Amino acid sequence: MTSPAYLEPYVRASRRFGAGFGSLLWASPKTQAARFRALTRCCDFQGRMILDAGCGRADFLDFLLRREIRPAKFIGVEAMEPLAAAAEKKRHSMCSIVRGDFVDDPRLLDYSADVIVFCGSLNTLSVFDFHLILTTAWKLTGEFLVFNFLSSDALAKAEHLTWHKQDDVARFARGITERVVVIDDYMKGDCTIGMRKPSAI
Repeated sequence: MTSPAYLEPYVRASRRFGAGFGSLLWASPKTQAARFRALTRCCDFQGRMILDAGCGRADFLDFLLRREIRPAKFIGVEAMEPLAAAAEKKRHSMCSIVRGDFVDDPRLLDYSADVIVFCGSLNTLSVFDFHLILTTAWKLTGEFLVFNFLSSDALAKAEHLTWHKQDDVARFARGITERVVVIDDYMKGDCTIGMRKPSAI
């Protein structure tokens, strides 16, 4: 069975690296951590139910716990079996891993989470799918939608990567809610946006 084009880079990497860091398609643990730090500047994850769409090995949960930020619950959605299995093997008590492709089946985002997070998992999507999945996630999140994206060609050299103009994405977010945080000072060519529901305290 042929994988969708947006998953194929991960399929190839998974065949090569299994559950290793290379399967995540990050340049290095350092750049991964920089993005994680930016996410925490958009939202207080303490005590909240988090859904991490495209969670990989649940490295974001490890990052939070190392900083003594403890979610009430962490649901990771992951399409690559080796990564999903690696996340489960960590046996975090508050963590559940759901296997599936959230683009093909957006119902996988519907867990009444307080926060839906996309970290790197939008980078291979088309412009259409990028906006569609963010619009869907916004409807399904309880309080926050937090995501990062490639904002120039500085980090998007590979053919499978898609980048978006920061102003365009920020305008898209502010067209949905006035409560928007934009962070772009941590890495050239990457941007993180946090959106908060008007009803959230």
